[in-house]
Parts: sequence; C-alpha cells; structure tokens
Amino acid sequence: MPVPALDPTSLTALVRDSATAPSMHNAQPWRFHFASDSRTLRISADPARAMPTSDPDRRAVHIGCGAALFNLRVAAAHAGWHPGVRLLPDPADPLLMATVHFGADAATDEAGSLAALYPAVRQRHTSRWPFDDKEVPERVRAALAEAAREEQARLAFPGQWHTEVLRELVLDAEGRDREDPGRLADIERWTRIGPEADVSTEGVPAYAFGPRKRRGEALVRDFAGRRAVAGRGATAFELVPHLALLGTTGDRALDWLRAGQAMERVLLLATLHGLATSLTSHALEWPDLRSLARDPLSAMGHVQIVLRLGYGPMGPTTPRRPVNEILDIE
Repeated sequence: MPVPALDPTSLTALVRDSATAPSMHNAQPWRFHFASDSRTLRISADPARAMPTSDPDRRAVHIGCGAALFNLRVAAAHAGWHPGVRLLPDPADPLLMATVHFGADAATDEAGSLAALYPAVRQRHTSRWPFDDKEVPERVRAALAEAAREEQARLAFPGQWHTEVLRELVLDAEGRDREDPGRLADIERWTRIGPEADVSTEGVPAYAFGPRKRRGEALVRDFAGRRAVAGRGATAFELVPHLALLGTTGDRALDWLRAGQAMERVLLLATLHGLATSLTSHALEWPDLRSLARDPLSAMGHVQIVLRLGYGPMGPTTPRRPVNEILDIE
C-alpha cells in the first residue's frame, strides 16, 4: 500500500491533537521537529519549561512528553497512519524523548484500539470540581487497568487505609510547600490569575482552579493558595474519593515516558466511559513522601502519578500554545 502524503496541514493537526495532553501545571514541556525527507517527527523536552524545585530530575517533564506522544499515536491511527515509535533513541541527546516515523496504516488491532480513543482527545480535561460518591464499576476499573498494562505500566485502586495514607501525604506536602520558596515560585510561575487568565496560552488559569474545598476527602490541589481569586466560592467535595495509582517497575527516563503514555491511555478511556478525571503529583514531588505512597504489598515498583476518577463536571478547556510555537518543519 502506498504511503500517503503528509503535508503541513495534516502534520499541524496531528501536533495540535498531541499537545492537548496534560502536563504538570500545564507547562506543556514539549517541542516537535519534523524532517520531511525521512518523514520523522522528533519530540523533545523543552528545558525552559522544567520546574527546578518541584521536578528537579524532570520526571514530570518525561511523563508529560509521554502523554503527548500517546495522543500523537492516537491521532495518527485515526488519520490512517502507522506511527513507528522509538523512545530515547539518542543517548547523546537526553532531551530527545522519541522519534515517530509515519508509515502507511497497518490496519492492526492495535491501530484500531488507538483510533477508537480519538474522540476523547479533545473531550478530556482536568476537573478540579466535586465528583459524586458513586462507585466506579468493576468492569470499568478492569478496562482501565488493562489500558495501563498495554503501555507496560500498572494501575492499582487503593483501598480505604491506603486512600487515607495518600490523603495524609498530600496534607504533609501542602504544609511543606507553604514553607518552600522554590516550590511557591514554581506555582506562581505557572498559574494565571486576573486578566492574564483569559489570554495566556500556558499554565493553569484561575477559571480551572475549581472551587475551594469546604469539606470532603478529594485530593485536589488548590492552585490559588493564599491568593484571592474573584468570584471563587467553596463547596463540598466527595466524601469517598475514587483514586488510582499508576506506576512502573523501574524509575528511569524510559519508565517515565511509558508512564506518561499509560496515563494518557487510561485518561482517554476513562473519558469515553463518562468519567471525569484529575491528576495529582503533589505528594510525589517529595522523594520521601513518594516512597510512602506505594502499597508495600503491591507489585508496583514506583508510583508515578495519582489519578482521581469520578462522575461529575469534565472541567473547562485549558489553554494551549499555538502549533507554530512548538513545531518546526524542515
């Protein structure tokens, strides 16, 4: 089967879909470079968007780039392309996360399963609003766990005692953050309050903060902190949060990229099942707290992200940078 042309319009659409991926504080830490002669797209980390205090080893940067890579795979499959992916292809260039070569659609089962997720690429948004206490059905949990396994990661649903441990770890992290100038600086750099919230193309805008938590046990990060946000109220959140831990066996750059792809696969599938989702890395940003987040009886080696799932508002669309700022074509 002949390989169809990949013109700038099609490539722009693929990258625009890719960049809808979530990233820590919506920093969007990715760049794309397309070599027309080899039909290869390079996805690189943008060091200017790293957070030196909150993410010193750039684990979250890798996870965000992995999520963008997965969206690209989904969009490519939907458009009829077969994306050949190589992770960390150049040891001499640690910023190069992956290369993607576009070949003709192989019409495999995997291509079909990826393409089926495409409707959720634009529907998925992080929701910091209250969810219902309604249980997530076991069949949905099983499907989400299988989605993580397909990307060489694990998804576990903590029980009551473990959920309480996670809540205590988040409270500990919140207390530490308030006393850490570097972490406060990271938050302030990547949040948008006031008029800039409506025009910025990056960061977390005030309209996406969600309400303050008056009561409830949901693990929702308050990006406002002690800053006033006009018109922001407070409300009750779920009493019984439904959480999932996504993790990997190892804890190196390759594992983080796989975790990012697994995270996005889970989030897109959850969206298709009608679930609202949010992410938290709050306690995981402190090495000693991160080690405590793992269930000692679990086969999961390292927790990479905590997911909050439930039935409720999907959350608003958050800004994204224009494609011409993140994509170069030669």
